[in-house]
Amino acid sequence: MPLAAQDRDAPANLEDLIPDSAVDNPDAWAAQGSEGAAEDPDLSAPEPETPIDTTPGLDLPWPDDIAIETFEPLEPEEEIEFAELDLGQAEVAFEEAETERLASNLVLGFPQTEPPFSERGDFVERFEALSTIEELEDEDANVAQLAARAREDEELLGNLLRVYGYYDGQVIRSIGAVQAGEDAAEQSPSVRFDIIPGERYRVGSVDLGNLSAAPDAELLRSTFEINPGDYLQSDSIVQEQFDLDRALGENGYPFAAIDEPQLLIDHERVEGDLTLAIEPNGKYVFGEVTSSDPAFLSGRHLGTIARFEPGETYKRSLSLDLRRAVTATGLVSSVSVTPREISPPSGDQPGVVAMDVDIQRAKLRTIAGAIGYGSEEGFRVQASWEHRNLFPPEGSLRLRGIAGTQEQLAGITFRKNNFGGRDRVLTVDAYANTIDSPAFEARTVALTGIYERKSTLLFQKLISWSGGLELVATQERPPDIDGVAQPRQTYFVAALPGTILLDETDDLLDPTRGFRLGGRLSPEASTTNGVESFYLRSQIDGSYYQSVSDKLVLAGRATFGSIPGAGLLDIAPSRRFYAGGGGSVRGYGYRKIGPADELGEPTGGRSLVELAVEARIRTGFFDGAVSVVPFVDAGSVGPDPTPNFEEIKLGAGVGLRYHTGFGPIRIDVGVPLTPDEDDAPVAVYVSLGQAF
Repeated sequence: MPLAAQDRDAPANLEDLIPDSAVDNPDAWAAQGSEGAAEDPDLSAPEPETPIDTTPGLDLPWPDDIAIETFEPLEPEEEIEFAELDLGQAEVAFEEAETERLASNLVLGFPQTEPPFSERGDFVERFEALSTIEELEDEDANVAQLAARAREDEELLGNLLRVYGYYDGQVIRSIGAVQAGEDAAEQSPSVRFDIIPGERYRVGSVDLGNLSAAPDAELLRSTFEINPGDYLQSDSIVQEQFDLDRALGENGYPFAAIDEPQLLIDHERVEGDLTLAIEPNGKYVFGEVTSSDPAFLSGRHLGTIARFEPGETYKRSLSLDLRRAVTATGLVSSVSVTPREISPPSGDQPGVVAMDVDIQRAKLRTIAGAIGYGSEEGFRVQASWEHRNLFPPEGSLRLRGIAGTQEQLAGITFRKNNFGGRDRVLTVDAYANTIDSPAFEARTVALTGIYERKSTLLFQKLISWSGGLELVATQERPPDIDGVAQPRQTYFVAALPGTILLDETDDLLDPTRGFRLGGRLSPEASTTNGVESFYLRSQIDGSYYQSVSDKLVLAGRATFGSIPGAGLLDIAPSRRFYAGGGGSVRGYGYRKIGPADELGEPTGGRSLVELAVEARIRTGFFDGAVSVVPFVDAGSVGPDPTPNFEEIKLGAGVGLRYHTGFGPIRIDVGVPLTPDEDDAPVAVYVSLGQAF
């Protein structure tokens, strides 16, 4: 093998490196080389500090030997301006950070100085309402529990920053019991969030899909008040999407479609491109109204309820209004109103849609009752049975009765709702009743017919009115004298009563602002003992409501009445004016205020004055459902048509209101301030609704 490793006729340079002797005896050659290297003095290591005399192969001079010429200094150029380096980052100063303590264990820090944190106040308010830590402030929590809640709040803060358009914001969370500048720890740990919102992003491009295809494109676009350059805010996008959707629905586009908004954030431009895919799908006008149950509520009748006419531009609000109106009849358990295309749009002409009303019948028979009590009036129990659609459409029959300390009644009522128009009611009522009050006793039979436009709990009207005919036959007499009954006197009365009411309050049963002004006129003809009399019963009522704060409402009422044209004795006692009681002057008995006979019993009068003021104060009891109501009332009844202010009766007291979904339940305790000898020291009243 060694013979094959190297050719003996190898080149000279290779022979110098590996001689033939190394090939013949490698071990000996290797030993000889090692010894020779050790003995060679030239191969010994030089001393580290020995200077090098010459550098082989290097002919450049050393720096110390080079002569460098001096440089002349450059003159500064006056036109040069140094640019400030702007890295696009917010300026932050943790040492000077403003803080807001939201709870004993929660602090927000705002170290960013530039750019300023716009919308900061609203941001903090929303976070405080949603914060888990703030919500659980009063509960004991260790550091581990607080840390878990802090992670939830940190995520909440990040989401809120993005809601307001801060997509590069940072939230730095710290948890501990030692606050800056304090040597000792607090008893309970706290959390601090330092919020660095960064730069607020703006709207880039706005793409509203196929909105330009709508005939009203310019009008519709103006309702979407987001434009390039505006600050980004998710709330605004949602609100403007709602406004645009409403504008489409109110301007004739029943089949318009809007997809969810898409936002593409570009961090380099600090902008977000908004896309809202919109398809108007044609403009339409109203056609006919159809009913799924025409035998029960016909389409023709539903058309009279609707607040639109065929040919008018479609409005979604009027479609919803029709649905509420059908619901308000009380005859259906469910109802839906759906537009259906009859003819499509053609050129500049809009299409036509029919309004299909699908209804499900409700239970139509109702039994109702009510119980009331007044310390002066006694008990009163009222019950009724009603079939609300015995005479379709919306023709009801009602039987009612009253059993009370001072009144008994039996009556039958026919009522036709939405008769001749929306919320117009025809009522025909026949009843017989007896009244045994301190003022008079009466046995009455009456027939009345009233046509009215009235407010309801669902549809409160600005103006309400009524007019009708009233026929009354009544036998009446004054109270017993020393237990001896007085003779009865028969009256036949024909009247044309009419009312009008202007109502600008915010609620029918529990108003907090606005006013009401109403008037009543009733020309009447009366016959008794062969004597005919003609007179005019008139009355003006006004009330005002002012909300002072969230928990205080001031209310006032004034009533003036007059009956000119006939003497007091020619007017049936039941047609005269009286005052006193829970709906009049509290603190006095029912109808106890006014002129009296020789026994001190009220006889009624031809003029009336009533005044009342009260403060409705909400309390914190039962989640704010209870109110305390101090009040002062005044009233007078005179024998002449001109109101008499000489015999004013004053009453005062305090009441409680328990507010329910259908109105307040009222309990009032009144005291007469100018009592007569037979007036009780305290009067109590219980009813539904405010006193006025």
